[in-house]
Amino acid sequence: LMAALMGGEEYGFGSVSMIAEGCIMARICHTNQCPVGVATQQERLRQRFTGIPEHVVNFFYFVAEEVRSLLAKLGYRSLKDIIGRADLLKVRDDLELTKTSMLNLDCLTQLPDTRTDRSWLNHNDVHSNGPVLDDQLLADADLTNAIQNHGSVTKDVEIVNTDRTVGARIAGVIAKQYGNSGFDGHITLNFKGAAGQSFGAFNLPSMTLILTGEANDYVGKGMHGGEIIIKPPADATYDPANNVIVGNTCLYGATGGTLFAHGGAGERFGVRNSKGYAVIEAAGDHCCEYMTGGVIVVLGKVGRNVGAGMTGGLAYFLDEEESFPAKVNQDVKIQRVISAAGEQQLKDLIKDHATRTGSPKAQMILDNWSEYLPKFWQVVPPSEVDTPQANPDVAEERELVSSTVA
Repeated sequence: LMAALMGGEEYGFGSVSMIAEGCIMARICHTNQCPVGVATQQERLRQRFTGIPEHVVNFFYFVAEEVRSLLAKLGYRSLKDIIGRADLLKVRDDLELTKTSMLNLDCLTQLPDTRTDRSWLNHNDVHSNGPVLDDQLLADADLTNAIQNHGSVTKDVEIVNTDRTVGARIAGVIAKQYGNSGFDGHITLNFKGAAGQSFGAFNLPSMTLILTGEANDYVGKGMHGGEIIIKPPADATYDPANNVIVGNTCLYGATGGTLFAHGGAGERFGVRNSKGYAVIEAAGDHCCEYMTGGVIVVLGKVGRNVGAGMTGGLAYFLDEEESFPAKVNQDVKIQRVISAAGEQQLKDLIKDHATRTGSPKAQMILDNWSEYLPKFWQVVPPSEVDTPQANPDVAEERELVSSTVA
């Protein structure tokens, strides 16, 4: 009500909504040790989570009921009737606090008189983005027929940096019809140019986006499957391994799929990645921040604070300058690639990267594998310590169990 009286027309509910579903505000979200299972990847703790959507819904029913009660006390029927009615506010003069005694609240209480003229509440409709590249693609009969009939289609498309979130509407049409994994066809889009932000956001399985050029921030944001392949033009005169090809915060919150980028990435690559896989050739600061799953491979230089808040997944970093340990957040463990399963996982991803992008650096590493393998570090958060890729003893134990059962 206070926000409405001061002119607010929209109201956000953050932490209080989490409390309604069981959060106890322990303030240790970043440690992966949430005692009630709200903010943790540990199965032992997640089993303690008892919240259900109905709890949150019920909370908002109570909020609405209290708002209605307070409105009745003020003599109004609707929240809209009191928006901007600062004349109903009064500064309390019964409180004497030193730190607030000099505050001037006129900017909140001395607002224009809106008791009679309410026309300012009639807004124009919020404008949309207008026609976008995805709309043009979805107007293509070949593409729509492929989606309708589980078919396959390949299209060549020019792209510029004002084309944002390319691929998301196509993924939305597929998801609306088949869910997140029910489409049995395949869509391949070959883009050429400089992509705008969020290229390949929310990509789905059976979607392959190939970009010859470069991309801005948020590549692969929230992607759930499929592949995103980004490579420089064939006639590029620079060394792609020493140049940035995608922007900041790529693979943000990905829950699947694979990203191959023949070049470097900006800051916060793979932040909050859950199950996405990626191979890139350099990265900025805070790589793999808050990562909970998936696998990241970096074939070059990386910035500071690697793995901050990382609670799951694995990451492999090529350390040609022998400087990597100083760049890693102290809360995660690093080790050389010591298990056969880990080596195979790393090698397979680099092979795929070389095949998809034609990266000379990836091919050089593969051709000199025995020389380059010892230069890789593996970042291992606590939840991954006992996986075959990080622990050779676990792999051997599983092989023994399998042979015994057989």
